[in-house]
Amino acid sequence: MQSNVFSYVLSLKPSKKIGFWVKIAVFAGLLTYIGHVLQQQRFDWSSVQRQLQAVQYPERWAAALIVLTPVNWGFEAVKWQILLRRVELTNFWDAYRGVLAGVSLGFALPAQLGDTSGRVLSLRTNERARAIGASLVSGGMQFYVALVFGSLAWAHHLTIVSSRANTAGRWLLVLLVGLSGLGVVFGLTRRPLLQWLEGRTIMRRFVTYWNVASQYSDREIVLALGAATLRYLVFSTQFYLAIRLLGIDLPTAVSVSGIGLVFLAKTLTPAFNLLSDLGVREAASLWVFAPFGVPAPVLLSATLTLWVANVLMPILVGLIWVWKLKLTAE
Repeated sequence: MQSNVFSYVLSLKPSKKIGFWVKIAVFAGLLTYIGHVLQQQRFDWSSVQRQLQAVQYPERWAAALIVLTPVNWGFEAVKWQILLRRVELTNFWDAYRGVLAGVSLGFALPAQLGDTSGRVLSLRTNERARAIGASLVSGGMQFYVALVFGSLAWAHHLTIVSSRANTAGRWLLVLLVGLSGLGVVFGLTRRPLLQWLEGRTIMRRFVTYWNVASQYSDREIVLALGAATLRYLVFSTQFYLAIRLLGIDLPTAVSVSGIGLVFLAKTLTPAFNLLSDLGVREAASLWVFAPFGVPAPVLLSATLTLWVANVLMPILVGLIWVWKLKLTAE
């Protein structure tokens, strides 16, 4: 196994090797930070058990968390269905199956490659380049929604954690607000901008991928962004349910802004194949909620509970559709 990994790294192009080692370095940094926090607060299952025993009606929090999982991915399917209209007309359930297949492949393949592959291979169309473009637009919209809500969360966080309202913290807020504003500018000028890019020789070979982005009407953009926003609100609610399930009872505003920051960090951090962002959410949660005295073992248990409900379960269901894709290919 080690030799296979070593051979894989050696076979990469120099630029890809740099990206590979950057991801490894980031992941190692995350594990180091988590290990440091756990060293300061030794992981004690008894503290987690005490928290669970102190929660009233934990089965209700757990049931709500699980029930919202298909709703979460349902809104992703709605967004995908809307954006697919310029490539192929599909119904909701076919879009849902494509999304779950993408979730499963995304667990094994790096970055957006697995997610995009699962969605595109689920389609009947031969215009797969345009379908890849639609998938990139879908991911970009979810990124933008997380960015906007994360900017609001960071602004609120600075008002309640004075130690982080320093020069660096304020400049980060300016950067986040600026990027959010650029998203609006891009949305309003996307057609002339993409047409301008088509005229650049170096960019011409990518035209078939992004050309679909210029074909969406303003109504389609608004509807897809609405679905992305609803999905964001649903999985944020799931995070809140997970922390309440583990007995973490913070003021609502603190919980909401903290959740927004965790998802912002998860969105901005490079994805790791085989891990499906496992570790990113945990490290971000430990840092974000550190000023509020939440025990690390309890917080880690909450984030892992969310990962099982919102990622692992859909991955297992999506394997059914991945298997069907394999049979079709054969």
